Amino acid sequence: MLQQKPRQFVWLFFVLLMMFLLTACQTNAASNSVAAPDDNAGSLIIYSGRSESLIQPLIDQFTAATGIDVEVRYGKTAEMAGVLLEEGENSPADVFYAQDPGGLGAVSAAGLLAQLPDTILAQVPARFASEGGTWVGISGRARVVVYNTGVITDPENQLPADIFDFVKPEWNGRIGWAPSNGSFQAMVTAMRASWGEEKTREWLNGIQANNPVVYPKNTPIVAGVAAGEVDVGFVNHYYLHRFLAEEGESFPARNQFLAGGDPGSLIIVSGAGILNTAANTANAQRFINFLLSVPAQQYFAAQTFEYPVVEGVKIDGNLPSFAELDSNALNISLQELADLAGTQDMLLKLGIIE
Repeated sequence: MLQQKPRQFVWLFFVLLMMFLLTACQTNAASNSVAAPDDNAGSLIIYSGRSESLIQPLIDQFTAATGIDVEVRYGKTAEMAGVLLEEGENSPADVFYAQDPGGLGAVSAAGLLAQLPDTILAQVPARFASEGGTWVGISGRARVVVYNTGVITDPENQLPADIFDFVKPEWNGRIGWAPSNGSFQAMVTAMRASWGEEKTREWLNGIQANNPVVYPKNTPIVAGVAAGEVDVGFVNHYYLHRFLAEEGESFPARNQFLAGGDPGSLIIVSGAGILNTAANTANAQRFINFLLSVPAQQYFAAQTFEYPVVEGVKIDGNLPSFAELDSNALNISLQELADLAGTQDMLLKLGIIE
């Protein structure tokens, strides 16, 4: 019996050691894994002025990571802003995710957006959030002139340095635009703030007199430029890069960034805010935090070719740096882009939109 005690002690020590190691491994694995989705995480209703093809993959990732059941209503930013203004305090929406500051500004001015927590606002530079803290920028884009490389072989000399000069008769029948698009309307709002009402009307009338081809949105403008339907178009920068990613460098279109201080060089941010009547405020905050997380910001940079608003996230190597664009862009506060209604009224009165 005396000879068996050391053996029993060894076995006991071995069992305790294995239990300790197993527990340590499980603890370490748990600390390096993403928490499993919560089956009782609740729901979230988003009104999105951003297109389904761009945003739904991110929303699917959010649902997979959190277990939150997300319902999305898609439409143009101006349309979604109008719906929210009409619904008022009876809106079922928790989050308004807009393509541009104009729609957010209109909804915020109506008192429909809640103050965001400082923990959200602090994640982006102050210029990419509303002064009142009711919405925050999510990703950035620049307004550009996309041109057909077969027709425009020397863009520095063949294209105007100022977007106003596209009113000249030499551009008759050569321009594509999408006046019902939210980003275009944000650019016109910037014109009104920078140039004033009279010069903006003069530009709109001048372009209209040049018989532009009207497109529903940016993507078909870029496709139309490449196909030779028009020689130039007014778009956001990233649409071209999607075509280049799919079709390669032979795609016959490129972007021209206009001179600094011109409304055609406007930098716009998409953004999101939480309705003050939201039934799912915690989930809404969680969603906006997700959009500002490094993985989501990397998605914007790598998949949609937009500019991250969170510092330190790398951009696509074919894009000019955001700092370079920002220093060259029109110096305008995003709050000055809030008068979406005034811009739409101008476009309606000029017969440019219906």
